[in-house]
Amino acid sequence: MTAPDSTLDPKLKKLIRQDVQSMHAYAIQESSGMVKLDAMENPHRLPAGLQAELGQRLGALALNRYPDGRVNDLRRALADYAQMPEGFDIMLGNGSDELIALLALACDVPGGSVLAPLPGFVMYAMSAQLQGLKFIGVDLTPDFELDEAAMLAAIAEHKPSITYLAYPNNPTAKLWDDAVIENIINAVGGQGGLVVIDEAYQPFAGKSYAGRMQRHSHVLLMRTLSKFGLAGVRIGYMMGPKALIAEIDKVRPPYNISVLNYECALFALEHQEVFAAQAQDVVAQRAVLFDALSALPGVKAWRSDANMILIRVPDAARAFEGLRNRKVLVKNVSKMHPLLTNCLRLTVGTAEENAQLLAALEQSL
Repeated sequence: MTAPDSTLDPKLKKLIRQDVQSMHAYAIQESSGMVKLDAMENPHRLPAGLQAELGQRLGALALNRYPDGRVNDLRRALADYAQMPEGFDIMLGNGSDELIALLALACDVPGGSVLAPLPGFVMYAMSAQLQGLKFIGVDLTPDFELDEAAMLAAIAEHKPSITYLAYPNNPTAKLWDDAVIENIINAVGGQGGLVVIDEAYQPFAGKSYAGRMQRHSHVLLMRTLSKFGLAGVRIGYMMGPKALIAEIDKVRPPYNISVLNYECALFALEHQEVFAAQAQDVVAQRAVLFDALSALPGVKAWRSDANMILIRVPDAARAFEGLRNRKVLVKNVSKMHPLLTNCLRLTVGTAEENAQLLAALEQSL
């Protein structure tokens, strides 16, 4: 039997947008048999007792029915967990990736654009480009801080529809200066744009923008339960003024959150103290890992407010391959942006996983 040709039929190729053909799909590394430290996942699983309890609960769900009003129970639980301000509302997404895509769809007006600091989360640019919106990237400083003057100049020039500020940032893992963030928010508000504060890594950051949201009517706060400990469940949520959320929610597909997803999320929030303890363990391990990395000859490590650490090594490609050959998988971000030359991004794992990482890295340098 002849294998199918992997080349797209020219007649069909004409149906696909040219800009889409020139893009690369989001890459997910093969991780079977590896110490997986490439995707900022919580390294801890549910305790056995909670696994059994959750299994029984999921097994009793009516999978033959579409999601029902129970999803609103999750919205209320998340609003309570995140201490959502009065007069605000919450919107759910299939991970924060879907929320980013829906924002681009809702704000796709003539001349619309998206602005974000670089290096940053790749989905800000990808979602903008897929929706046909212009993307403006503003480089961070060499120390991965916000370049306030460059950001304000870009806002004044381009008047972006959406400005993303990750708090803390990926892959640099930093919480930026609050005064600079406030100046950027005011500048965006002055020209009629939205600011999205992306708090994907909030469980490890120790601070949040949520308490300051009521100061502004143009600020949205976005989070995910992926870093909370439910990466496989795919629940993102976004809070903002009710009238604003109501408009964006109009482009959300019906039933975008499955019954399995929302029941898992509700279960996790009922046991949030378990996940809070896991986050505290990650924070403790982060400190130990940072000190050990900083002591390695030829390694520069940046302090982190997330569950990852960015390092620079003499040769990122060689170190990455050395780690992979030793069954440790990290993220080689050295080609993402010139500021990340020879940089690797390491997820903070368990004490045992971090020890394996350190031993493999020392041998791979």
